[in-house]
Amino acid sequence: MSKNSERDTMGTQSTEKIVVMNQHEESLVLPNDEYNRTLVGNVHPSNWVNPEPDGRYNIVVIGAGTAGLITAVIAASLGAKVALIEKHLMGGDCLNVGCVPSKGLIRAARAWADLRNAEEFGLHVPAGVKYDFGAVMARMRKLRARISHNDSVHRYTKLGVDVYIGSGQFTGADTIQVEGPAGNRTLIFAKAVICTGARAAVPPTPGLKEAGYLTNETVFSLTELPPRIGVIGAGPIGCELAQAFAQFGSQVYLIETTHGIMPKEDRDAAEIVEQQMLRDGVKLLCCGKELKVTKTVDGKQLTVDSHGRQYDVTVDEILVGVGRVPNVEGIGLETVGVECDKNGVKVNGRLQTTNPRIFAAGDICSRYKFTHAADAMAQIVIQNALFPHPFGLGYAGVESLIMPWCTFTEPEVAHVGIYEKDAMEKGIEVETYTFKLDEVDRAILDGEDKGFARIHIQKGTDRIVGATIVAAHAGDMIGEFSVAMKAGAGAKTISGTIHPYPTQAEVNKKVVNLWRKAHFTPWTKNLLMKLFAWMRKG
Repeated sequence: MSKNSERDTMGTQSTEKIVVMNQHEESLVLPNDEYNRTLVGNVHPSNWVNPEPDGRYNIVVIGAGTAGLITAVIAASLGAKVALIEKHLMGGDCLNVGCVPSKGLIRAARAWADLRNAEEFGLHVPAGVKYDFGAVMARMRKLRARISHNDSVHRYTKLGVDVYIGSGQFTGADTIQVEGPAGNRTLIFAKAVICTGARAAVPPTPGLKEAGYLTNETVFSLTELPPRIGVIGAGPIGCELAQAFAQFGSQVYLIETTHGIMPKEDRDAAEIVEQQMLRDGVKLLCCGKELKVTKTVDGKQLTVDSHGRQYDVTVDEILVGVGRVPNVEGIGLETVGVECDKNGVKVNGRLQTTNPRIFAAGDICSRYKFTHAADAMAQIVIQNALFPHPFGLGYAGVESLIMPWCTFTEPEVAHVGIYEKDAMEKGIEVETYTFKLDEVDRAILDGEDKGFARIHIQKGTDRIVGATIVAAHAGDMIGEFSVAMKAGAGAKTISGTIHPYPTQAEVNKKVVNLWRKAHFTPWTKNLLMKLFAWMRKG
């Protein structure tokens, strides 16, 4: 039994204080029901007592989101002495206020939408069918609590990680002070990793603070469906949640300063999603200017100029989804010479900060704000921080990462590699091919034929340098192109791979075959015709 396990069995008999969540932490796990109590018991247990440090740690990790968890558990599995510090909830944004709850919400929203559209499939839904948003959120909390075991304090302790609950701050060249109700401790490290993540950004919109608003960190505490909701920001978070609430039946106003949604995606890809969102009932106010918020007796009034017309709409809730802000405050970066800017902690390709003994991973330093990106970066940190590299050889670098991503709207938009505009900026000549889903049998049969697959192939080769998929399951389908790009397999490999029929993933092969057909030249065909004519003479 570990020292920490012994303490845990003692319950609250220790002289240390019981761990009490602050107001911010409590706001993330409302309501106080059995599911959230299970969640908190796993990721922020009230009877936790921080272990007593015993010598120098090989690696100390600040922040127990995805990057911190992966770094800690891999290092411990290799035999390193590891400490993990978390002041809020183990699992970070992904488990508590990000990927996990949002996808639970999105799945339920699609079920509601499917029911409303069931007549297309011969199902006649009688009038008066009841919808229960409270049950939707209870299901989400139940499943989140179930998943939370994977990120729990007790599990990581059993895996050999010393877990400390409290605020971690650099106090010297090789020391970190942990302060909190679970017990103040001073940790000595050989290497340290900053994995403090990011938080929701809030725009300086006049009246927003006074009126009150939700972010991705608080929206999942809702227990009642807002009849009217305004969403500020039409990036991935804003689009996913705006569409979900519209499918539940809320009147949704989506406000974006640019022209159209998902400004980073190809316009025809974003347009497909935008049209579906409009069909779902979302009111899009794009090119929004001069936004202000006013608290009224009827709710919260949003005033905005869109395409030269002023709109005054009243909503019950406002959801802000305008990006992320790195958590660089309060961890003593200046004490150890770690530089940062508005984008987060500065790192090199090896994920070293300006202090070579200290590394960073995840949202705190990455332009890719994805769970899977944090996972990949953590593995780079392990290789670079824990192992010797004679003559500077054997380092891993972020430059080699092939990073796919997906926005989980309906349909989904997934991408990997570069876009055509990026290729032009980089001076890379590419051939671009697009195959529409309305020519894919399974997509037609599923009633999910709005979308396409697009690939960018470096001219003169079969090397795939980028791909975009717009489809119901684009996030699952993009992996084939990611593997091909990582392995250097090329378009010929995908073209020569058997894909089961009928599946929507056939579109991957079909779009590659467009490239193959384009390179079947008249000269080649003429040569083959002569060959076949000669063979007929036989």
